[in-house]
Amino acid sequence: MHRDEKDLKQYFKPAPIRGGFAMGDFWVWCPSVIRAEDGRYHMFASRWPKTLPFHPGWGVASEVVRAVSDTPEGPYQFEEVVLPARGAGYWDGRATHNPVITRCGGEYVLFYIGITYPFPDPDGAALTHYSPEWLAARASKRIGIATAPSVYGPWTRADKPALDIRCGRFDDFFTSNPAPCLNPDGSCLLVYKTRTYRKPPYDTPEDMFSGMKLGAAWADHYTQGFCRLTDAPLFSPEAGTVEDPFIWRRTDGSYAMIAKDWGGTFTGDVGSAVYAQSADGVHWAVEKNSGAFSRRILWDDGVHRVMGNLDRPFLLFNEQGAATHLFAATNDGTEAGFATMTRSWNMCVPLY
Repeated sequence: MHRDEKDLKQYFKPAPIRGGFAMGDFWVWCPSVIRAEDGRYHMFASRWPKTLPFHPGWGVASEVVRAVSDTPEGPYQFEEVVLPARGAGYWDGRATHNPVITRCGGEYVLFYIGITYPFPDPDGAALTHYSPEWLAARASKRIGIATAPSVYGPWTRADKPALDIRCGRFDDFFTSNPAPCLNPDGSCLLVYKTRTYRKPPYDTPEDMFSGMKLGAAWADHYTQGFCRLTDAPLFSPEAGTVEDPFIWRRTDGSYAMIAKDWGGTFTGDVGSAVYAQSADGVHWAVEKNSGAFSRRILWDDGVHRVMGNLDRPFLLFNEQGAATHLFAATNDGTEAGFATMTRSWNMCVPLY
C-alpha cells in the first residue's frame, strides 16, 4: 500500500492500551523491534531504576534490555539485560542507551550509545543536571555496535566506539541517538545527534555547549568504520531543531526520515514528528507544517490522550517493505517534557 509518509497519522489504528512494553520499577524508553528467527517479535529497549529521576537518571544508569511478544503490538515481556554495565574503564562501561536493532544476512547488528564516568553510583535523591556524574556521563556519550549470531546472543561488544567525536568540528561534544539505515551488502548510512563545545567563560554548565544538531556518516560495511559525509549539521540551527531521527530507504533509492520537532518550528506543535526526505542522506528537505503525527493519540479504549512525549520513533516493516507498526517512547504528564511525568513506557500504534 502506498502511503503519504508526510501525514503518517492518517494511517494510525487505535493504540492498544495494554500493548507495548512497561516495567513497574523502571523507567522504559527507546523501542526498537525485530521479528527474529523464532518468529516472535523482540523489542530492544532502555531501562533504568525509578529510584533515579527520569532525566538525567538515564545517562548514569540506563541498560539495554530485550523483551518479547508473539505479536507486534505486545504486551512485551522482559527476558534479559543485553548490554549491562561492565566497568568504568570501558567506553560503554557505566550505561547503554538508544538501542536500534537491525540484521544483515545471518548477523544481528545492534546500534546503541555507551556511557562511562569515574564516580560511584549516584544517589538518586541528589542527582541533578549539575551533578559531576551527569556532566561526565553526558560528555562521554558515543555510538557503538554490538553483534550476535542470534537474537538471544551472545553479543560481542567492541573495545571502541563505531562513531567518535571530531575535535574542533560541529560534532566535538558527543555522538548519540543513532539512526542507521543498513543495506543488504552491509553498507550503512548513519544519522546521529551531537552538540558543539563553546568557549568559556560559562555562567552555568548548560552554556558549555550548543543546541542539538544532526550529522551523517557512511560505512562501506558496518564492521569497517564510519566516515563523515559533511562538515556542517544536516539542518541549520536557524531552521529549527529536530531530534530522535528514524531513517529508512525508499523504493526509489532515496531516504526518508521521521524525527521529533523539538521546538515546534517545523510543525507548529512542540514534540510532534516531522517528515523529511533526501536523495543522498546529506541534503534533507522538510516541508514546514507537514507533521507526520502529533502527541495526540487515540487508544483502543476510545479515548484520545495528548502524551507527554512521543520520542525515539521506530517503524517496523514487513517482508514486502511496508511499514506495519509505529513504536515510540512515551510518558504521562501534563506537558511536553519530563517535569510532571510519573511513568514511561514504549507504545505501539498499528498502521492501516
